[in-house]
Amino acid sequence: MTRAPRNYDIAELRRLDVAHHLPAQQDYKLIEDMGGSRIVTHADGCYIHDGDGNRILDGMAGLWCVTIGYGRDELADVAAEQMRELPFYNTFFKTVTAPAVMLATKISSLTNDRLPHVFFNASGSEANDTVFRMVRHYWKTKGEPERTVFISRHNAYHGSTVAGVSLGGMKSMHEQGNLPIPGIEHVRQPYWFNEGRDMDPDAFGIACAEAIEDKILEIGADKVAAFIGEPIQGAGGVIIPPKTYWPEVERICRKYGILLVCDEVICGFGRTGNWWGHETVGVKPDMIAMAKGLSSGYLPISAVAVSKEIVDVLKTGGDFVHGFTYSGHPVAAAVALRNIEIIQREQLVERTRDDTGPYLAKALAGLADHPMVGEVRSAGLIGAVEIVADKATGARFGGAEGTAGPTVRDACIANGLMVRGIRDTIVMCPPLIITHQQIDDMIAIIRRSLDECSAELRAGEAPPHDDTTDRAIS
Repeated sequence: MTRAPRNYDIAELRRLDVAHHLPAQQDYKLIEDMGGSRIVTHADGCYIHDGDGNRILDGMAGLWCVTIGYGRDELADVAAEQMRELPFYNTFFKTVTAPAVMLATKISSLTNDRLPHVFFNASGSEANDTVFRMVRHYWKTKGEPERTVFISRHNAYHGSTVAGVSLGGMKSMHEQGNLPIPGIEHVRQPYWFNEGRDMDPDAFGIACAEAIEDKILEIGADKVAAFIGEPIQGAGGVIIPPKTYWPEVERICRKYGILLVCDEVICGFGRTGNWWGHETVGVKPDMIAMAKGLSSGYLPISAVAVSKEIVDVLKTGGDFVHGFTYSGHPVAAAVALRNIEIIQREQLVERTRDDTGPYLAKALAGLADHPMVGEVRSAGLIGAVEIVADKATGARFGGAEGTAGPTVRDACIANGLMVRGIRDTIVMCPPLIITHQQIDDMIAIIRRSLDECSAELRAGEAPPHDDTTDRAIS
């Protein structure tokens, strides 16, 4: 149970925030002009509370991660117990800790032992760095060192490290640091509402998959190491591909002997109504990256699950000289293991699939009659609302880049709901413990906020917003 917050001096914390703290993916001048960030002081269930006394329904589960909700004493207790027994040890010196071994075994079982080997990291970005290095090392060890190229998608998000940003396809992030690094190619995304409305969705899905094959042929199949993709693009705007897309992607990868990697950082651990997003879209990847829901965000931990075929090759290649101080951290692993136990015990995956996911889909469909809503979409408990200036044509507010998302987002937060605004889209990803009533509250606040923003958007008077965060957030 969540305790009452300490008696913080909120004004002083805001001053110190501006003076000393550099927040993630923010415009620092904007934070200074605001007088400091919102100070979140405590949380319970599906709600966060700030230093100004606001109680906000967390429609984003923190940052796509607080799967089991806030205030779980059980996780605090297991962390304290593990800290007392063994607060830390590494996996570098031919050593490992019990929680890391048990968590790796549990993750393997969640893949039905199809991906039986697990490498631990501390973040989703690090997981995708591990994928990048492991795949290249695999091909070199296998005797095909020229297979180095990764294919990803425009507007994909795979993290904030140099390799993660490069694997991702967000131009605003590439512009900072002269990225992407060499050896990464990007193809069109399967974003039907924005890029394919003149086509049947199934045909569009096939066309987007064929763009991958075209890129393979352009590069040369003997140069391509892997295709990497999120089953559903989260930070790109909750882009749910047509049902034809992923099976065709897998067929193409198998045709050319290319590894298929699914980034499950957002989609894993029940978010889409199955344990894994790749189950929802119907493919069997060779590797998956995971984080966020692995510990419900209670402690930093991520992992990469790897097929036996890949590891059998790696075993012939000597040392894999890659790893992190906190790979397999025993406290994080113990918390993640208990988090998975809670998900299973409370049947949150099944509940998402059979109850709350369908309920969210039905509730979102109720917004379709709003004059500013062009499309609603969801899978399990991840969803999006496309905001348009003209329902008939799909024309956007503010042109191609979009301005409506941040505007409506700010109104939602002011009305008591945390969502994200990505270009002209509102996205949501609530904790898997959310109730029907809380879903109803979430949709009601979105409708109210759309109504409140209508005149402002149509007048073209939307104020400046923190668009960096909205375009590129993990």
